[in-house]
Amino acid sequence: MAEDSSRDFVKDVKRIVIKVGTAVVTRNDGRLALGRLGTLCEQIKELNSQGYEIILVSSGAVGLGRQRLRYRRLVNSSFADLQKPQVELDGKACAAVGQNSLMALYDSLFSELDISSAQLLVTDSDFRDRDFRKQLNDTVKSLLSLKVIPIFNENDAVSTRKAPYEDSSGIFWDNDSLAALLALELKADLLVLLSDVEGLYSGPPSDPKSKLIHTYVKEKHQGEITFGDKSRMGRGGMTAKVKAAVNAAYAGIPVVITSGCTAENIIRVLQGQRIGTLFHRDAHLWEPIKEVGAREMAVAARESSRRLQALSSLERKKILLDIADALEANENLITVENEADVAAAQQAGYEKSLISRLALKPGKVSSLAKSIRVLANMEDPIGRVLKKTQLADGLILEKTSSPLGVLLIVFESRPDALVQIASLAIRSGNGLLLKGGKEAKRSNAILHKVITEAIPNTVGGKVIGLVTSRDEIPDLLKLDDVIDLVIPRGSNKLVSQIKSSTKIPVLGHADGICHVYVDKFANMDMAKRIVLDAKIDYPAACNAMETLLVHKDLVQNGALNELIVDLRMQGVNLYGGPRVSTLFNIPQARSFHHEYSSTECTVEIVDDLAAAINHIHQHGSAHTDCIVSEDRETAEVFLHQVDSAAVFHNASTRFCDGARFGLGAEVGISTSRIHARGPVGVEGLLTTRWILKGSGQVVDGDKGVIYTHKDMPVVS
Repeated sequence: MAEDSSRDFVKDVKRIVIKVGTAVVTRNDGRLALGRLGTLCEQIKELNSQGYEIILVSSGAVGLGRQRLRYRRLVNSSFADLQKPQVELDGKACAAVGQNSLMALYDSLFSELDISSAQLLVTDSDFRDRDFRKQLNDTVKSLLSLKVIPIFNENDAVSTRKAPYEDSSGIFWDNDSLAALLALELKADLLVLLSDVEGLYSGPPSDPKSKLIHTYVKEKHQGEITFGDKSRMGRGGMTAKVKAAVNAAYAGIPVVITSGCTAENIIRVLQGQRIGTLFHRDAHLWEPIKEVGAREMAVAARESSRRLQALSSLERKKILLDIADALEANENLITVENEADVAAAQQAGYEKSLISRLALKPGKVSSLAKSIRVLANMEDPIGRVLKKTQLADGLILEKTSSPLGVLLIVFESRPDALVQIASLAIRSGNGLLLKGGKEAKRSNAILHKVITEAIPNTVGGKVIGLVTSRDEIPDLLKLDDVIDLVIPRGSNKLVSQIKSSTKIPVLGHADGICHVYVDKFANMDMAKRIVLDAKIDYPAACNAMETLLVHKDLVQNGALNELIVDLRMQGVNLYGGPRVSTLFNIPQARSFHHEYSSTECTVEIVDDLAAAINHIHQHGSAHTDCIVSEDRETAEVFLHQVDSAAVFHNASTRFCDGARFGLGAEVGISTSRIHARGPVGVEGLLTTRWILKGSGQVVDGDKGVIYTHKDMPVVS
């Protein structure tokens, strides 16, 4: 998927017309959506302060008026009146009452933000008058120079157009076309039409098969799109928006249709982000860049994964062995591409920890190939009978292992993660979508090419898709009907963003804040080896020690001082908790909840084992924590009470790794308490299915079956 360069037009935008639909102004029950309107006004305030000229076209008056007049009629009606058939309220009366309420609301919201607004009501007949159009331009120009927000609406209360809003003049027929007309008359640089959906879809937005169209190409899309229902409360709906957008775009004004229910969407449009649907007269020139949509890629991965599952165990094993051979055969080419990524990252000034994770050090490709061969020679994980039960005579139930389906892995920096994840997906029979960081773009591309070319055509290389555009991620995260699990591997920010942006289950960890607690009963020679290894073996790893906790007795006997000296001699920058900072004149750490991912760590003194456990629970990330102690009883308490995915006794935290655990490889480390926890290998990418084998039994109200529920031996 190519990067989208079609949003460069925003660089020249100064004057913007924003149209707010009725479905944005009001909630499903017809009442005001105050939160959405407040957010909209805050965006306009920010844009106004940045020098943009904002013109607002707002629907909603009729809907608000109808709500108020219905209430008024209810209050003023007798019980007998209410038993009579209710006559529909006059739309023009609703408009007159609602317009007053709508403008009072805008005035109040903008006043709170120290912004002035102005009301301009127009009808289509006004635009037949040349003098009116000139005066309109002069008035708007004057208001904008004073940073006042002009708010337009059709004056429905006195409009002479026939119900239901028929338009014979062709000047405008609803607020969408009014907004397009104003954008042309007032020489705007951009028109934004806000709706209650993300943009224009290929079909009704409620249909899971519909996909968001990022750039509308009239020649391609006008015959393909199936429109759903019209607007919930307004008169236009998406059909009206598209018609208005096409007219404005082909007259030279770019248009974006996007959701007014999502915070900061207008600002994101002006930042050049791929938000909503863009209409532009040059859109047809961008069309030759063929993009594989997010849904198509996910569906292709699922279809290919089913072909993969249909293979025999030996055939899946051969695919992995072929991939291992292909990696070694292309090691030089992979190294060249990786070195180019590393050089570019260094030139761009990326952090050393990121560059360390990015580099495929000598021997890494061979090591990856070896891990794949270990994985290939493991017992086939698919279709294993985990439990076998005789439900009744001749009725046998089997609980079997089964692939999850389609996995989406979003990872940063580490191209070796691509190899591990791809091999695990193939071994577990899952389809896979991979999105790596732009800093590893060349490395990921060559690794993906080598791996997919080793997959036979009977399965197809599409079983592993490589997402190359960051803009596709929001679309992928919406595909909860096609993608079964998301695994983010990267920064706290990345994991948090993904968790808050999707309904798809997310497996992973946000932080790797790992502790080593050196107890008063520790063997200090052992403690020094473990502490140094946990910190300096690979400081950028998520299982590296970030906080060293030391029992208070080790201060008096000088053992803590020795640990500090040893860490400093290895180039580790130390930060102290309140107690260590005071005693050893070490800079105080800003927070105990901090992952350095570098040759830095925090040191603190604790009073006893209970204090150490409490500290880990309060400040840790439930990843990997270790105790160094010769007292078995103390160690057992630590091992059973520390609530982390991995808990060690007298062993470096660096052992928390899929390969070191004998999993062959890992797709990541999970601190979740649901599904897999700790290093996630093949088993973490499986779910279960129930297979029932009978001999003609029927339930018949449970009268004809005598249940035995007898456990049966599982034959491997």
